[in-house]
Amino acid sequence: MDLAYIPSPSTGVINLGPIPLRGYAFCIIIGVFVAVWYGNKRWIARGGTAGTVADIAVWAVPFGLVGGRLYHVITDYQLYFSEGENWVDAFKIWEGGLGIWGAIALGAVGAWIGCRRRGIPLPAYADAIAPGIAFAQAIGRWGNWFNQELYGKPTDLPWALKITESANREAGLYHPTFLYESLWCVGVAFLVIWADRRFKLGHGRAFALYVAAYCVGRAWIEYMRVDEAHHILGLRLNVWTAIGVFLLAVVYMVVSARVRPGREEIVEPKAAKEAADKAAPKADGEDADVAEADADAGDAVTDGLPDDRKDADVSDGDAAHDADNGAGSAAKG
Repeated sequence: MDLAYIPSPSTGVINLGPIPLRGYAFCIIIGVFVAVWYGNKRWIARGGTAGTVADIAVWAVPFGLVGGRLYHVITDYQLYFSEGENWVDAFKIWEGGLGIWGAIALGAVGAWIGCRRRGIPLPAYADAIAPGIAFAQAIGRWGNWFNQELYGKPTDLPWALKITESANREAGLYHPTFLYESLWCVGVAFLVIWADRRFKLGHGRAFALYVAAYCVGRAWIEYMRVDEAHHILGLRLNVWTAIGVFLLAVVYMVVSARVRPGREEIVEPKAAKEAADKAAPKADGEDADVAEADADAGDAVTDGLPDDRKDADVSDGDAAHDADNGAGSAAKG
């Protein structure tokens, strides 16, 4: 008798009249919101303007969703294009199936387009949103819980995930790999936040750290999964992908640190220029105020003197002026 386990929801969708509300979709939407919200906070802290992260996300998110779905369909084509399968299911993104590798790759293309339109360096933007993406992944993984998918090998641990029987799965208790990856992503996010504050990571190195750290966790979690996947030399395809991407991320961090050390001083050139232009008239106004204050101070001093003293000061001033003129004439002579 199993005394403890994580139950699975009886359904992943609630029908609100003719409108289906799917848990998987809600997790993705909430994850995107958190990524944009937290990325905006980090971007402002780096000297950027509010709203820039959201504007670029308008490009990055759709590209990311398409990329994630393409990667899944291509690497698991047998689920949609084998005999007896319906290829139309490849478009049913709400039923699950987003490959993070494709989502990040094509999402980066969308972000590059958005950054280029705003005159912003992509590496700086990537550094700002890196922890937010990790948090979004942590939230998005709970969509797999709603769909009862991507679980691990059978286990009798107290935190085992209870899976109900259906046409594509066998009832039992399994490792909750969705939970493992969700917790790992939270840890990755905090790691990037700490390292960025401690070492002032710049030029894309915070994003590269996120990628490398995520790949480490994804490799061992992927190895635990029992869902159908292609194997190469005894390892699942996604394990090899994690190893390759990890190596690329580490190489990038090392090379970038040598070629472009430090952190960007300005992340949004247009915003910085506008701020400087606004500050310039203010500075001129301050100089004028100082001059006017000096003149007022002089008048105040003079007003405080007796009338005969004021006349004496004027006379002294005229005498000094005449002396200067006389000296100048003598010098010319």
